[in-house]
Amino acid sequence: MQVVVVGSGAREHALAWKLAQSPSLTELHVAPGNPGIAALGRCHPVRADDADGLLALSLTLGADLVVVGPEAPLVAGVADELRRSGIAVFGPSAAAARIEGSKRFAKDVLESAGVPTASSLDAPRPPCVVKADGLASGKGVFVCHTQGELDAALDAVRRYGEEVVVEELLEGREVSVFAVCDGRRAIPLGAAQDFKRIGDGDTGPNTGGMGAYSPVTWLPGLDELVAEIHQPVLDELARRGSPFVGCLFAGLMIGGDGPRVLEFNARFGDPETQVLMPRLDCDLLELLAAAAHGDLSGLDAPRSGGAAVTVVLAGPDYPARSDHAGAAISGLEEAASADALVFHGGTAVHDGAVVTSGGRILSVTGRGATVASARTHAYAAVEMITFDGAQHRTDIAAGADG
Repeated sequence: MQVVVVGSGAREHALAWKLAQSPSLTELHVAPGNPGIAALGRCHPVRADDADGLLALSLTLGADLVVVGPEAPLVAGVADELRRSGIAVFGPSAAAARIEGSKRFAKDVLESAGVPTASSLDAPRPPCVVKADGLASGKGVFVCHTQGELDAALDAVRRYGEEVVVEELLEGREVSVFAVCDGRRAIPLGAAQDFKRIGDGDTGPNTGGMGAYSPVTWLPGLDELVAEIHQPVLDELARRGSPFVGCLFAGLMIGGDGPRVLEFNARFGDPETQVLMPRLDCDLLELLAAAAHGDLSGLDAPRSGGAAVTVVLAGPDYPARSDHAGAAISGLEEAASADALVFHGGTAVHDGAVVTSGGRILSVTGRGATVASARTHAYAAVEMITFDGAQHRTDIAAGADG
């Protein structure tokens, strides 16, 4: 199969790494890709949001499957453009991707589907959670315990648009749960816990994600969770004439009254994908192609018995700025040989050397029999990588069971 992966981040690198292992793969193409992905397949200078360019590329290559990584192209309808020309796509239509693109739409779907979620507040008052209604690259959610935090959050959220969603503050433990969907069926892919804030101890502003681990050993009943949370949403979207084909990603709060949905996303997570792919014990290409063709019957997504921990290396001014460019990166080969995987997120090549080009530069993933051993391998590899101004959290998966 000729496969095109759309995107240029560490999530797409992890997907490409797993897809490259499929015996069904003829050739892997990525648009636009990055220097790490270039070792696995052919990169093409087509932006992820360039629907016309992606269509032309896919037709030229005779693509059998296009896998869309980022959320913005999905919400903008890139998958629709490709499907209209008969190209199989793993990724939802613009109508189905509204489950991520609009918090208000998601709330309406959840209520119609009878899925437990946070209650909306008529007026903002602490404690509460303030969200931008649209896409915000993982940075549009603010937890407010005081009036001062609430005032600051309302100002910050309005930078992403006029629409603001205010919800009750839920208590418990957060977890991300993923399912591969064909429009009717939801197959559990795995669960991970990510670390959103920039600083150790969950301090500082939200980011796109500073690390993650899997499995989440304290989380029982993955199959039951997907049946309770994902399947009713899948059914409701189909009932509305917008069947969801792709990766349905639920952010959950597990509290004393059971799971409640914090948000839904319409794609693989970043950095969660970087810990899910190393644990996936099946042919990812077979799974995604079956979903894209609308028939996952008879398939499953077994996970290995091991664990994975990802630590993100970011630029010095992240998350305030995501344009740390031109700093030479050293130690990549050493880290990759130290029982770790290094997924590129914001890198480029300059004069033959790999340099920084973004906010979250690298995702370093350690593997092991337990979360603790995978964490040891991840941080050992992180210490081998250097670039000017590099920062990372030192407490990813600290104290995690396993």
